[in-house]
Amino acid sequence: MPSVTVPNLNLAVVLVSPKTSGNVGAAARAMLNMGASDLRIVAPRCDYKDSASRAMAVHAASLLDSAKIYATLKEAVAECDLVVGTSARIRADLAPPQHPAQVRPLVLAAQSAALVFGPEESGLNNADLELCRVTMLVPTAAYASLNLAQAVLLTCYEFLQAERPRVAGPTTLTEEDTPLAFPSRKTALSSEMEGLYSHLREVMMLTGYTDAVRARHTLRLWRVALDRGALSSAEVRLARGLLRQVQWKVGRVQAEGAEPEEVQDAPTEPQTETPQSSS
Repeated sequence: MPSVTVPNLNLAVVLVSPKTSGNVGAAARAMLNMGASDLRIVAPRCDYKDSASRAMAVHAASLLDSAKIYATLKEAVAECDLVVGTSARIRADLAPPQHPAQVRPLVLAAQSAALVFGPEESGLNNADLELCRVTMLVPTAAYASLNLAQAVLLTCYEFLQAERPRVAGPTTLTEEDTPLAFPSRKTALSSEMEGLYSHLREVMMLTGYTDAVRARHTLRLWRVALDRGALSSAEVRLARGLLRQVQWKVGRVQAEGAEPEEVQDAPTEPQTETPQSSS
């Protein structure tokens, strides 16, 4: 069949703990089809370069050989300014998944985007989804289970559309199709945002804004709000400067022997019920 040459995608494909080597090889082939070449694998549970993987990869064996291996997803996406997770499930305290059409312009605007897929049998867990600025859902019929390579092919194809010029003429977009209003500027790296969230958690605990039982749920709510703002590196430094000032002030008051009640004058966290979800 005739083929059309496509541009290369500036996109890292991250496979978290893949179980079957053949799936990794097929995913590499799907990447090559769509012009993506940056394969990253987190804690693989298989020999991703064995004969079964190479047989499924066909001409994409070079992607297997050049794949980067990481112990954690946090390390794999540390230098990315946009991390897109894939999930078919709704989490009460995390941002809802977006349609691929909404995510396309974000990928195009990013300097270093990553597309993350979870283990074949379970998908991404909550802890991994926390690291994703955006979650994407591939539309399907009632049966929503996709093979790993199928999911890679479909999502890379969707993102490839962002590289093509838009067709002239009037278009009609529903509210669901309208792209997210992220600013057209360089956003902070994943490592910078994770540093901010760790710092924010420390201050929450220090000031009594939350406790150890509710800290993770509370921080997830803040993640949703701050990720939506797509902070720049300078804005992250600005926020952390404020957090450092809070820490200094509380430490000074404590050193002077004040009682906790005299310094905890901040509003309490919103009273929300903690959902029973895995992490």
